[in-house]
Amino acid sequence: MNHSQFEDVIREAIDSLPDWVHDALDNVEVLVIDEPDEEHDPERQGLLGLYIGLPLSERGVDYAGELPDVIYVFRRPHLELGLPPNQLRDEIVRTLIHEIAHYFGIDDDHLDEIGWG
Repeated sequence: MNHSQFEDVIREAIDSLPDWVHDALDNVEVLVIDEPDEEHDPERQGLLGLYIGLPLSERGVDYAGELPDVIYVFRRPHLELGLPPNQLRDEIVRTLIHEIAHYFGIDDDHLDEIGWG
């Protein structure tokens, strides 16, 4: 899957999210990059996605004028999973939803508990 096709999967996944999610997504960018650099994944452990920012649950009334939060989805680690095309698409969407959950303030422990870890 080339970069453009990968971005298409992300775009389709975002478009399919419920309206309430779209309404809540504020000041956040979703970026596809080929792989994390050492800053994102210093041990190179196959990180699939990463949320960097201030979760919505922690933003106060004084939150304004900030640079956008960023959700990174890393293409090569997904491809390295060696999944068939449909399963790969599902994993990309799963990663995106996982990172959006972090934007909403849901931590990894809770995501693990509900099966989205």
